[in-house]
Amino acid sequence: MSELISNRTGLLLAAVLISFLNFSYAAGPSEETHHWSYSGDTGPSHWGELNPEYSACSQGKQQSPVNISHAKHAKLPVIAFDYKPSSLDVINNGHTIESDYEPGSSLTLDGKTYKLVQFHFHHLSENVLNGKHFPLEGHLVHKSADGKLAVVAVFFEEGRENPAIATVWANMPRTAPNENKPSGLHVNASQLLPNSGEYYTFSGSLTTPPCTEGVTWLVMSHKMTVSKDQIAAFAALDPDDARPVQPLNGRKIQLGGK
Repeated sequence: MSELISNRTGLLLAAVLISFLNFSYAAGPSEETHHWSYSGDTGPSHWGELNPEYSACSQGKQQSPVNISHAKHAKLPVIAFDYKPSSLDVINNGHTIESDYEPGSSLTLDGKTYKLVQFHFHHLSENVLNGKHFPLEGHLVHKSADGKLAVVAVFFEEGRENPAIATVWANMPRTAPNENKPSGLHVNASQLLPNSGEYYTFSGSLTTPPCTEGVTWLVMSHKMTVSKDQIAAFAALDPDDARPVQPLNGRKIQLGGK
């Protein structure tokens, strides 16, 4: 009998341990122990206090987003986009709606190639133009072979529906954290880009923890449109996922690339 009780106790402890490990894996260590948000005690003004790895959020001198104003015209290299449709993979991570992109799409800037990894959105826009916010801002995140990041940012004004966003919105999970990979559906990131290749550029950071600096920002100067219903659908899930504007600290913003 004592052996039977011992075996049952061992099985119970093992089950508890497995449940704990599964919960920890699903939640993710940073989310469990260093949760961050866009308001309150875990909001942007406190990010740098939540984890030593987030120190750049409060101590960095080249942080994003920024107020784009007094940009200097310059002869900038043209951004060569090479985007192809990707199988749809939509993630609601509790902070934004993200669409992970399969390998094969990239941009080339000044001879350096950056692979498109994912795109996601912010409401309201994080970067502002001469002090003006836009209803939505898309961030297309790219990574080079040596680990450098380039983020293409696109401002969206209210107007006609955007087809790529329509595809993502129709398949986005309503609760977080959740992922949806519908079979046979594709999305084309090129539908998020304006026809004009003119852009603003500056050196900045990730706009979420750990706020890593050394990110090349390429903010398209021409806007795209998104419908009123599309804005409302995103805002219903993420009413405010925009980090406040950060000081330029002497950084110069350039405009060019046509």
